[in-house]
Amino acid sequence: MLLRRGLRPVLAAVSLSAFALLTVGGCDSGTESGPASGGGPSVLVPGAPGEANHTLSAEEAARQRADDDTPNAADVSYARMMIAHHEQALEMTELAARNAQSGDVKRLAARIAAAQGPEIATMRAWLKEYGKPEAAGGHAHGGMPGMATEAQLKQLAAARGKAFDALFLTLMITHHEGAITMATDVKAQGNNVRIEEMADDVVAQQTSEITRMRQMR
Repeated sequence: MLLRRGLRPVLAAVSLSAFALLTVGGCDSGTESGPASGGGPSVLVPGAPGEANHTLSAEEAARQRADDDTPNAADVSYARMMIAHHEQALEMTELAARNAQSGDVKRLAARIAAAQGPEIATMRAWLKEYGKPEAAGGHAHGGMPGMATEAQLKQLAAARGKAFDALFLTLMITHHEGAITMATDVKAQGNNVRIEEMADDVVAQQTSEITRMRQMR
């Protein structure tokens, strides 16, 4: 019994020493592999003017690309066109305040104006932030989806009462559908997060308003 009791501390010490050696060996092996050993091929990234080039692992390069939301041509085009698109909607809602008969149509027009006026300001500020000039507004963008023609706008301006209400709803539903098409396109083609968020708002809000307008017809 005494012999066995004397051996236990020795065996325990030997076991702990072996475990420590294995642990150190494992750490040394990981250190020797270096940070670039587990990432596959590396990517050479050009440095800024006056700075040296540097390399990133494939995973780091992919993550950097994912974080880059620099606006592309689709983002800039969307902001420019949607400003003009919203401006026409405001022109139509201003007519509704004077010519509509239905209280529901007048309230809807007021809600549209209250939403789209600030959205125009936001998109103009976004263009200015990125140093992009605002393209010609108004009806120069008549090729955009959902835009009313000059003839349709004149017809709307001349209408009164129920005739105005019916034409306003018809034109505004088409107008909203065009805006949703544009927003859906930029979500697929753009790169900027803020533009994508604005497009999400357009889709959600104008889809809801289309449903309301169809129930009012």
